[in-house]
Amino acid sequence: MKTVNSLSGGKTSSYIAVNYPADYNVFALVRTDDQKCLFPDPKIRQIVSDKIGTEFIGTLEDDLIIYTMLDLEQFIGKKIDWITGESFDKIIKKAGGYLPNIMTRYCTSKMKVEPIAQWCFENMELPVKMRIGFRANEISRANRMIEKQVNGLENFKFKVGQKNNRNKWAELPYRSVEFPLIKDIIFKDTVEEFWKNKPVRFAYMNNCIGCFHRNELLLKLMSEKYNEKFDWFISKENENNCTFKKGITYQKIKNHKLQLDLFDADFGDCDSGYCGL
Repeated sequence: MKTVNSLSGGKTSSYIAVNYPADYNVFALVRTDDQKCLFPDPKIRQIVSDKIGTEFIGTLEDDLIIYTMLDLEQFIGKKIDWITGESFDKIIKKAGGYLPNIMTRYCTSKMKVEPIAQWCFENMELPVKMRIGFRANEISRANRMIEKQVNGLENFKFKVGQKNNRNKWAELPYRSVEFPLIKDIIFKDTVEEFWKNKPVRFAYMNNCIGCFHRNELLLKLMSEKYNEKFDWFISKENENNCTFKKGITYQKIKNHKLQLDLFDADFGDCDSGYCGL
């Protein structure tokens, strides 16, 4: 059974890539087609385009995540396979125009979970053994994932071909999951200490800039740090006449005048959305 490290660009999964070598390291890139979110370095854009096999315009995460993955590949001295599904723009259209929200969190499944699973199906024999970056204080999250398994394996619905111009699907055993940081009792402080003075650059916070899991104060800070990317979320609300949370819009959050200054240290993992550990 092949081993796979599922990487997000965060410090925790990157720690796994270094300390728990696998047959494959895979990273799912969130993309946008919006030229206003254009990644600024044309040479790096071309490198990313070559890695994912399609044109890379920009990401709706912090641009620094691109450098994180390039740095990490050099640091571990082993190839990282970059994977991508459809752009966030196309996924929203297929979802009927509404933005991801607490009730319908389709963003992670469509841009991370499904592309990685399909890539594994197309590139290796299934099932695989996949390492997940949950730390020692996240046992409940690990247990929820384990509950999806039958006889130690999680099934997944794969696209297995086409017939009469229609996709053919089959549900197959996909993976067993492992949580090495839980097994070895690794907490956040160990991960943070490990990355001190290492030649890998990390974003202030991973996940999409307008992640609906984030509280309004953090989203306000995101609107100030990443103006063009935050405006993308505003534009999607306006185009589709929808909101990501009842009574709240991205535009209202951006326009809000705070009576206090926001600092990076005011926020932590509880505000991260968990996609970027």
